[in-house]
Amino acid sequence: MFFKGSRYEKVEEAELTNAGGRVVRYKKVRFITDPQPQGAHRVEQGDRLDLISYSYFQDPERFWRIADANRGLWPDDLLEEPGRLILVPATED
Repeated sequence: MFFKGSRYEKVEEAELTNAGGRVVRYKKVRFITDPQPQGAHRVEQGDRLDLISYSYFQDPERFWRIADANRGLWPDDLLEEPGRLILVPATED
């Protein structure tokens, strides 16, 4: 259902049957664990989270790991303030 490396890949699945007998499959809530930072990145003007992710993980689609490590609900908000330090988690949990 989700691609390998997706933030939802390891989230437990569940299902329910509605009144019409249709089975609905869904993912349970994804809880964010405390990050194990490998370091920090100082935000510079023009930074993009996908490029930061690529520089640390060699995968631009793992930007969500940096957002989770910084409790960022809106990932781009992490980059609004040049000079800010954002946590970069370990490559894998």
